[in-house]
Amino acid sequence: MHQRPCTLEALVVRTDFSANGAWDAVRVALCSPSTDGFLANVALVDDRRYEGLTPESALDLIPAEYQHPLLVLADPVTVASTDLPLLVVDLRRERGRCVRVAAAELWSIENNLLEANMDCDEFVGAIDDDGVFRGF
Repeated sequence: MHQRPCTLEALVVRTDFSANGAWDAVRVALCSPSTDGFLANVALVDDRRYEGLTPESALDLIPAEYQHPLLVLADPVTVASTDLPLLVVDLRRERGRCVRVAAAELWSIENNLLEANMDCDEFVGAIDDDGVFRGF
């Protein structure tokens, strides 16, 4: 990843370029505070060199100095749904483990994993039947 490798913001990497409107909706969702005023601490990466990037290949690109406990991918599944389910990749406890989260709820996972208040298991345990975390 060539953008902001030492940041405490989670990188949200666009890997699908088929729907500009969906990417715009992801950006709006991530920049809009929750009803309680929470925001995800993210840095958006909109670069075609990451088109088609998978969680497995992304792990090889994360520099050692990247400090955030997760990486987020906006992939074909994200742009195909109105919930914009982003793919969150755990980089700490179970490196490479993934969970889907509705873009509007990314703040919950990002804030809590960054502060080590919760771990990925708690979010995985709260996913809906379709495999997407939409909040507690």
